[in-house]
Amino acid sequence: MTNQNEKMITYFKKLDRSFFMDSLKEFAHMDEAVPIGHEQTISQPSLVLNMTLSLDLQPHSKVLELGTGSGYQTALLAAFSESVYTIERIKPLYEQAKERLKEIGFSNIHFKFDDGSMGWIEHAPYDRIMVTAATSEIPRELLEQLALSGKMIIPVGTPVLQKLLLIEKDEYGKIYQEVLDHVRFVPLKGKYE
Repeated sequence: MTNQNEKMITYFKKLDRSFFMDSLKEFAHMDEAVPIGHEQTISQPSLVLNMTLSLDLQPHSKVLELGTGSGYQTALLAAFSESVYTIERIKPLYEQAKERLKEIGFSNIHFKFDDGSMGWIEHAPYDRIMVTAATSEIPRELLEQLALSGKMIIPVGTPVLQKLLLIEKDEYGKIYQEVLDHVRFVPLKGKYE
């Protein structure tokens, strides 16, 4: 295990999941997804950690996150990268996450209220991309916004079951993919539902 991974695990264990929840806080300690309203969930902690570890964040990483949600995953990304560009399409979640993450002291997170299915072209390319909603296929736009030697985590499949994929783009632009797990995420709204 790398020193970076050990630091992330330590930080993750101290990160209070209940802070990112408005209700059902009594379930915050459980390793399962919990509803946060608006037909969205806060993912199970072990999955959030494993997805983030698989992304292999570096201190200089510029990260795109699709689906800010509660801000829980965003906090982990922002603590271990240079900057995070995060997009949320549900206004109350967007506003709550923005407020929470500023309250904990993050200043390297850029927020956008929008449909994230097309990425955030203005700030591309990104060294890392984290997609926290399921797509029917890998969005071409996200592959284009992924930097050379970049990595992306994305759930791809049907609304019932998806493969959690690690996508890697080598220094020549060739794309590789690996199945990390089988998961069930809420759908990414927009072009790739």
